[in-house]
Amino acid sequence: MKSVDQLESKLAAVSPELVADLAKLDGDIMILGAGGKMGPSLAKLAKNAVDQGGLDKRVVAVSRFSSGGLRQELEAWGVETLAADLMNESDIKALPKLANVVYMAGQKFGTTGREYYTWAMNTLVPAKVADHLRASRIVVFSSGNVYPFMPVAAGGAAERVVPDPVGEYAQSCLGRERIFQYFSHTYGTPIVLFRLNYAIDLRYGVLLDLAQQIYRQEAVDVSMGHVNVIWQGDANEYALRSLRLAEPEGGRVLNATGPETISIRWLAGEFAEHFAVDPILIGDEQATCLLNNASAAHALFGYPKVSLQQMIAWTAAWIEAGGATLDKPTHFQERKGRY
Repeated sequence: MKSVDQLESKLAAVSPELVADLAKLDGDIMILGAGGKMGPSLAKLAKNAVDQGGLDKRVVAVSRFSSGGLRQELEAWGVETLAADLMNESDIKALPKLANVVYMAGQKFGTTGREYYTWAMNTLVPAKVADHLRASRIVVFSSGNVYPFMPVAAGGAAERVVPDPVGEYAQSCLGRERIFQYFSHTYGTPIVLFRLNYAIDLRYGVLLDLAQQIYRQEAVDVSMGHVNVIWQGDANEYALRSLRLAEPEGGRVLNATGPETISIRWLAGEFAEHFAVDPILIGDEQATCLLNNASAAHALFGYPKVSLQQMIAWTAAWIEAGGATLDKPTHFQERKGRY
């Protein structure tokens, strides 16, 4: 993978299973918060699946589209776009009431010092959106951060684990979930709470963060000793296929990540071998980590199509080639929830 165009094509690659699941859905698809890290590729994936399946569905991407050429890029792909600021109630009320919604809007980075904005974006906005779209089927992007830190030997937090979020960002994510659950119970809105960590795109993600440290010969702190990752294209496919799983009366919870519990020490060694350097490791692995068990999603959708070793190889080659990045570190090492 040597260019952004190749990367975008790979992220938007369609499986027969995705086409089959979307064919069983009634109505069009709207993506709220489509301007974030994952939204553009999810919109393109949905449009590719609709086209390849010959499905009579619109794919509508909603974002502020305040800068850059993303709106034109999506429209060139065949995705309809709608400019809206979800912090503006009149913009929410103007949204079309489409049958299927993927809710991706949210605030994470910059939470510290602007906690008030994070809470408004992650709880107040969902309340207004959920009220307006109470008749829609909604997949709500959430985070594995809502779970407590888990012992490494426990295999990650499964959906039955009671949330116990660390820090205000994670607390506000749980708040977003509870808001959507309120509307699901009150009005019968079918929802899925899609708890994701961590999606990987060669331009951002845990693997890029770690690989850059190794490549630059920077010290890697292994205190957060283990992590989960999933290729962004696979995560997006899981999210779109989850629309068929939406349930009323509180909805369904579904974790989304890869099958491995990955050692940061091992991962650093893999990248060090790729770059022919010696890794600089500091700290000691703690007994607990933020880990997610997505075996339920794997049973429903199959294992991710892009393997961990493939992601490692692509990431290393991307860095060596000077590939574009989003300059948005994940801060996956954070143990106190301060983002």
